[in-house]
Amino acid sequence: MKLKEKIKQEINKSITAKLFLIITITIMTIIILLIIINSIVVEPYYVHYKKTMLLESYKQIKIYIANNSLKNSKNEIERIAVNNNFSIVIAGKYNTNLYNSNDDFKYYMLNLDKINKRNILYNDDNVFVIEAKDSKSEINFMLLVGKLEDGNTIYIRMPISLIRSNIEISNNFLYSIGIITIIVIGIAILVITKKFIKPILELSNIANKMANLDFSQKYRIKDSGDEIDNLGKSINKMSDKLEETITKLKENNSELEKDIEEKSKIDEMRKRFISDVSHELKTPISLIQGYSEGLIENVNTDEKERKFYAEVIIDEANKMDKMVKELLDLLKFEYGAQKTNDKFINITGMIDEELRKYTVMLSEKNINVKYDTKYPIYVYADENLIQRVLNNYISNSIKYAERVKEEKYISIKIKLIKNKIRVLVFNTGKNIKKENLNKIWDRFYKEDESRSREKGGTGIGLSIVKAIMNNYRNEYGAINKENGVEFYFDLNLTRKNEE
Repeated sequence: MKLKEKIKQEINKSITAKLFLIITITIMTIIILLIIINSIVVEPYYVHYKKTMLLESYKQIKIYIANNSLKNSKNEIERIAVNNNFSIVIAGKYNTNLYNSNDDFKYYMLNLDKINKRNILYNDDNVFVIEAKDSKSEINFMLLVGKLEDGNTIYIRMPISLIRSNIEISNNFLYSIGIITIIVIGIAILVITKKFIKPILELSNIANKMANLDFSQKYRIKDSGDEIDNLGKSINKMSDKLEETITKLKENNSELEKDIEEKSKIDEMRKRFISDVSHELKTPISLIQGYSEGLIENVNTDEKERKFYAEVIIDEANKMDKMVKELLDLLKFEYGAQKTNDKFINITGMIDEELRKYTVMLSEKNINVKYDTKYPIYVYADENLIQRVLNNYISNSIKYAERVKEEKYISIKIKLIKNKIRVLVFNTGKNIKKENLNKIWDRFYKEDESRSREKGGTGIGLSIVKAIMNNYRNEYGAINKENGVEFYFDLNLTRKNEE
């Protein structure tokens, strides 16, 4: 945003506005004081000043006439009258007109009793000064009446309305000067402060970013050596220090979070392991305990029966051993402790190898296999982990395969899905209840406890598949088909950074 736009948006709270307001208030206060002084003090001062002028002029004329006679003083009297805007009349005995500078004034001065006397400003034995009003012209004036050395009387008049008019003109002038001064100062402030506002706005923007932990912007030092430049240097130093400190804090915090998370995972792993093992080992331990007690107490002396008891104990011990190992592997997968050795592997070759292992079992159960993918397909994954997934799917499909509509078979298909392939393993048989399709992936979940135990399952195999696929962020699942169940999982065709 441009500087002018910023100033317009923030004018009410900017330094320019505050400075303009302060100076405007100061100027207006001075002008108001001047007007008050002008209105209240100037007029009395001006009246006093003019009264003094009247008295001084009276003394000058009095001395001049005493030294030069009235006839020889007329030019000097005329000069005084013109220079000071006076109307002067000199009257002799019986109010005879000896001199006048204004014919209009002459009549009223010779008839002093017709003048409206309002205020006596000065008075002694030979002279007095009054504020009066001309009843004919309605003009206020200052009037001096004094005695001369020759016994004549002098009248000097000065209009007071001129004083008040001058005050009014002066006040109007002050108003005008004040408005012009405010306008000029306003423009000057905008021009002058622009130089100072720009760096201040820059510093404010830097400070706001620092408050949001953004230390990317620095103040551009101009080497002027003024306070703003020094403040900019200080803010840059503070920004660097804060950035360094916060970076260290983040690093330490990250390490601490990792340590806490790792410790929490280990504690959780230990608790779950103890809980799961203690729960799942109850049945085999009970069986082992029962058959062991039978052997000890010689429940049956028949050699074949004793052998059967021993075989059950060995079988249950093997199952416990297998379950504990699988549970440990599952915990490693779930908490990311299992490292993978990914490389390009031939998935079709691995499927062929797994089917070869189960050739005898397939033959004994009269299960047909439908799998015709002969060309190699390479995926990027850990061979041992994928072998466990394939083994689990294929072994489960063989265990639960049943005859449906005179058919009993398993089928394996491979489909291309974008940059992945999907392996699908199907077996004929009963469907899984819809509400259990998601539960079968939970550890130790067995839809049919008795059948699962009969078939030798631990309830951990599909949980391991789930953990492996989650590590690769690949999809997996089970779908009920018309005559059986189909399990699937996805594999990457390329490395992650090549996708």
